[in-house]
Amino acid sequence: MRGFGIVPICLGGVLLLAACDQTTTGADVDRAMQSVNVIDESNLNDIMLTVADPNEAVAYFERAFGEQPDRIDLQRGLAKSLVRARRVDEAVRVWADVVANATSTLDDKVDFADALIRAGNWARAGEVLDSIPPTHETYKRYRLEAMIADSNQEWDKADSFYEIASGLTTRPSGVLNNWGYSKLMRGEYSAAEDLFEQALVYDPDLFTAKNNLVLARGAQRIYDLPVVPMTQIEQAQLLHTMALTAIKQGDIAIGKALLQAAIDTHPQHFEAAVRSLRALEAAG
Repeated sequence: MRGFGIVPICLGGVLLLAACDQTTTGADVDRAMQSVNVIDESNLNDIMLTVADPNEAVAYFERAFGEQPDRIDLQRGLAKSLVRARRVDEAVRVWADVVANATSTLDDKVDFADALIRAGNWARAGEVLDSIPPTHETYKRYRLEAMIADSNQEWDKADSFYEIASGLTTRPSGVLNNWGYSKLMRGEYSAAEDLFEQALVYDPDLFTAKNNLVLARGAQRIYDLPVVPMTQIEQAQLLHTMALTAIKQGDIAIGKALLQAAIDTHPQHFEAAVRSLRALEAAG
């Protein structure tokens, strides 16, 4: 009988422990759920800034920032989403508010300058970059510095900034292509050709660099395609670019032959090349 008396006492102890466990577990669950919500929100923000439809991302961040106007990260997300949606005038206004916030960062100023350049306000972008300490050395900062130096035809500065930017990223194809285009516009065709080739080493699929490479070669009256990876459609498009370059330089017969080659190479009907060839033939 004494054994039966022990059982309720033990059960009572178990229930008491269980109650304590439930109280502790409940608090832990609340904290865990808060952490999960933060993680989920962070992941959602990242998705909205990368793969989501730009206008959907704008709507998301507008709503989120409207509900929590003290969150600079949401305001920053809105500014970035507006840039992605190509609503640059709105983006400039939001970035101006971001950088006016006491908790903003130097990277925010760089992004503000980027939005100003996209909006065509090069002078203001230069002022914003000038306000950033030279110790803030990032790829994006120097890429923008190079672009502004280009716009001011400060070629030595541009070259210096392009070189620094290319050394601050593991994926320099874009900045090398921009640098090459800068050289192309200056008439430094051989140097431009070298930079486009370097860009294609890092990104063999960068068609803009392939097209620019053909322009650089054509400007030197080198009318054979460069030895770079290309699809059949790309080959036809590059032949078309080279043909127009030859025609512009007065090499009409070569241009006609290249246009015909572009038409023959393209796996479908190449309307642009056909129109160019017809116009050329009609002109005599």
